[in-house]
Amino acid sequence: MKELRGPAIFLAQFMSDTAPFNSLDTIAEWVAGLGYKGVQIPSNDPRCMDLDLAAESQDYCDELAGRCAEHGLTITELSTHLQGQLVAVHPAYDEMFDAFAPEALHGKPAERQEWAVDQMKKCAVASRRLGLKACASFSGALMWHLVYPWPQRPAGLVEAGFAELAKRWKPILDVYEDNGVDVAFEIHPGEDLHDGATFEAFLEAVDNHPRANILFDPSHFVLQQLDYLDFIDRYHERIKAFHVKDAEFRPNGRTGVYGGYQGWQDRAGRFRSLGDGQVDFRQIFSKLTHYGFDGWAVLEWECCYKHPEQGAAEGAPFITDHIIRPTEYAFDDFAGGDVDEAKTKRALGIDS
Repeated sequence: MKELRGPAIFLAQFMSDTAPFNSLDTIAEWVAGLGYKGVQIPSNDPRCMDLDLAAESQDYCDELAGRCAEHGLTITELSTHLQGQLVAVHPAYDEMFDAFAPEALHGKPAERQEWAVDQMKKCAVASRRLGLKACASFSGALMWHLVYPWPQRPAGLVEAGFAELAKRWKPILDVYEDNGVDVAFEIHPGEDLHDGATFEAFLEAVDNHPRANILFDPSHFVLQQLDYLDFIDRYHERIKAFHVKDAEFRPNGRTGVYGGYQGWQDRAGRFRSLGDGQVDFRQIFSKLTHYGFDGWAVLEWECCYKHPEQGAAEGAPFITDHIIRPTEYAFDDFAGGDVDEAKTKRALGIDS
């Protein structure tokens, strides 16, 4: 049977210029010591990997995987969140998103987008060389400023927005198809793909492309007040990656879903370390097991209170405790008996 794997950890939030967080080898030793079995690697961070080289060299990819394997770790996915974001940027956000690209591209949105598309395509090749099934990413956003319908949106505006987003992503998705890798878009506020309805609109615009899929992170559903369990029921066939991240939503008379421009500690919706929030992970792991999800349970640590090292240390046993080993038989098989045609007829009250 297909089985969910873990625990794994996304390295992006932990990388820094201080040991042991300043190189892949040293952080791999650290996370392995905490009990993790997999790492999701930010492909944009040179302290972790060289994406350009990974797209060119099988030897480099073998060496990269080998360095992780020395610590008992598997590479679960490569992350292209920052590059994916830059595939589609509304001009209002140009200056703020420049930080996601090399300095030479700052102030050059057209060149920055071209670089981002190239990075996405290189990640498809690198993922294939590493034997990976999915790449974690963002969709970018052309319409986030339109998320609330005021002023009224002209008829056809949203459809045009998704058509443009599809125009940018379909050639990228085709490269992923050629390499046998899924793009797992993290459903996330700030992205044009931020809930089920927007994912459906995008999927329709890319002609139901087989490589347009989902990274499921329940924390972003809590902050939007979406039913994350029903989401799994609806879209489980497209869920190809899983971030284990907790959150809470505690509205009051001062702030709600929109947050009032407050800092994270003062917002109604806040990211929390695993077990400190409101996400029902027992039901999430049960549903993913029910639907045969065989990807990795990857901790993405974000918390407005707790220190990251404490969050990471607590995350591995938390995930391990929630992983379900699928049963190979029904619990009441012991009470069953052999069935033949005659017994079947007698059980149904049918004459022989």
